[in-house]
Amino acid sequence: MERILQETQFQELINRDQYTVIKFDATWCPDCKNLDRFIGPVIDENPDKQFYALDVEQLPDIAEANEVRGIPSLLVYKNGVKLGHLHSRFAKTPAQVREYLDSVE
Repeated sequence: MERILQETQFQELINRDQYTVIKFDATWCPDCKNLDRFIGPVIDENPDKQFYALDVEQLPDIAEANEVRGIPSLLVYKNGVKLGHLHSRFAKTPAQVREYLDSVE
């Protein structure tokens, strides 16, 4: 999963006319590592979405502006609009992530 390293990159990605899923995480986060263990097949099942990762400690202003209070969180954007926000406590299993991504469309 490609990492977002700058705010300009983030803005460009969320303003596209396609679904962009951004995983907000941090290197020290055990739940983030757990999500990474099963997210690959989920990404493969969603070819209509582009997936990226953003470290909340590297870009805290973006996390704050998007009301990311827990990690990992999965946010979906299209045309500059946030369409969905899966909070960390609901991103523990592949089934939870799949259900969320299916509901965003």
